[in-house]
Amino acid sequence: MRVLWVCNVVLPQIAAELHMDAGNKEGWVGGLYRAVIGEMAGQGIQLGFAFPIAKGQDAVRGSLVVNEDYDLQYFGFREDSLGAENYDMEMEKDLSDIMTSFEPDLLHCFGTEYPHTLAAVKMFSRPDRTLIGIQGLCRVYAKGYMANMPKSVVNSVTLRDILRKDSLKEQQLKYEGRGQWELAAVKWTGHVTGRTRFDRYWTQKWNPTVRYHEMQETLRPEFYAGQWSEEGCERHRIFLSQGDYPIKGLHYMLLALPEILEKYPDTQVYVAGNCILRKPGLESFVKLSAYGKYIQKLLKKNHIGDRVHFAGKLNAAEMKEQYLKSQVFVCPSTMENSPNSLGEAMLLGTPVVTADIGGILSMLCADEGYIYEGFRVEKAQEPGELKRIVGNLTKAVLEAFDHPEEMKRRAAKARAHALRTHDPRTNQKRLIEIYREIDAS
Repeated sequence: MRVLWVCNVVLPQIAAELHMDAGNKEGWVGGLYRAVIGEMAGQGIQLGFAFPIAKGQDAVRGSLVVNEDYDLQYFGFREDSLGAENYDMEMEKDLSDIMTSFEPDLLHCFGTEYPHTLAAVKMFSRPDRTLIGIQGLCRVYAKGYMANMPKSVVNSVTLRDILRKDSLKEQQLKYEGRGQWELAAVKWTGHVTGRTRFDRYWTQKWNPTVRYHEMQETLRPEFYAGQWSEEGCERHRIFLSQGDYPIKGLHYMLLALPEILEKYPDTQVYVAGNCILRKPGLESFVKLSAYGKYIQKLLKKNHIGDRVHFAGKLNAAEMKEQYLKSQVFVCPSTMENSPNSLGEAMLLGTPVVTADIGGILSMLCADEGYIYEGFRVEKAQEPGELKRIVGNLTKAVLEAFDHPEEMKRRAAKARAHALRTHDPRTNQKRLIEIYREIDAS
C-alpha cells in the first residue's frame, strides 16, 4: 500500500538533507514519523511525504534513505503560507504532479488549517480512500478570535496592521476564509481521525457521512523522558506556551496577575513563542500589532512588566526546561482542540491550569488539574464576561498555589493519563490499523 502524507511542515530529517529550516512548529509530526516508519517498512507500506515550500521556489522532490531496504520519497509543493485564507490554483498543479509521480493508494492529510489540504483532496479525488487528521479548526476558532477584548482594542489599528492589511478584524476574517477551505476539505473526504468530542462534533456536523476514526497523538520524543518535581521547579512560576494572538488568551493571564501577586508577590510568568512587544527602534515600531499594543498597555497599567518574561521561540529541549522549571502550566485559550502543549505538560507531570474550552475535557479529567470555565461563544458579548473569565482563571491559579500537595497529586494522575494517551507504540499500531481498515473497505 502506498500512503502519501500531506503535512503543514517539513520533517526535520528532510529539512537537514535540503539545508532548510524545519522550525519548531508541529514537532509532533516528526515524533509520529519516527514512531511509525519502521513498522510501515516492515508491513509493506510505502510512505511518501509532501510539504509546503515558499512560492517562487522550484518544486522539490527526492528520497531519504531510511534503511537499506526502504526509501522515503518526498515532495515540496508551492504555497503562500502567509496568505492561507487564499486558495492558490498553482497548488493544484503541484499536488496533481505529486499524485501522478507517487501514485498513492491512500491520501493522509494532517490538518485542515491550510488550503493545500483541499487541493490535495481534490487532486486525489478518491474520498473513500482519503483520510484527514483533525488538528485545529479554523472555522470554529474564528468565533473566539476576539477573546472578550474591549471594543477599543478590537477596533485599534497600528501602522503594522495597515501595511500588512492585518488588523484584528482582518485576522478574524482570514480565519473565516481558511475555514471555508477547511469545510470544503472535510466535505470532500470519507475519513477523519480525531481525539476529542469537540472535533468529532464539528466534523460530523460538516459531513454527516464521514467515518470518524479515533486516534491519539504521539508527541515529540523529548517529553517522554524526565519528570517535574516540586524541588526542581521555581515556586509561583507560571508558564504559557504561546501568546502572540488573542485566541491564546495572554491578556486573560495579565489581567489575572495583579490579584495573584497580592497573595504571592514572587509570582513570575514566562511566555514562549513570538514576542509581540515593541522594542526600541523604528523597525520594532513598524512591527507592533494592535494585540501587541494591548499587551504592552496591560503590562504598563498594572505595573507587571518586570513579572512577565517573553522567552521567544523555543525548541523541544528549551520548552521542556520551561515546563520543568515552572510550578504550573496555564492554558488560558478561547479555543483549542487538543493542544500539544497541554499534552507535553501532562507527560512531564507539570501541574496544569486550563480553561474548559474545545476538546480540553477529552484530554484532562477534573481531578487531574485545575479546570475553570473559560470563553463561551454565546456569552462573548455579554457585559462582565471578561471579568468573569479572569476571575475564574485567578481562582484556579490561586487554588493550585494554595494546595501544593493536592496540586502534585493531580499532576501525577495527569501524567499517568498522558502516558497512556500519547503512548507511541499504541498510536503507531492504531494508525496502521486505520490504514488497513480504509484499504479493505
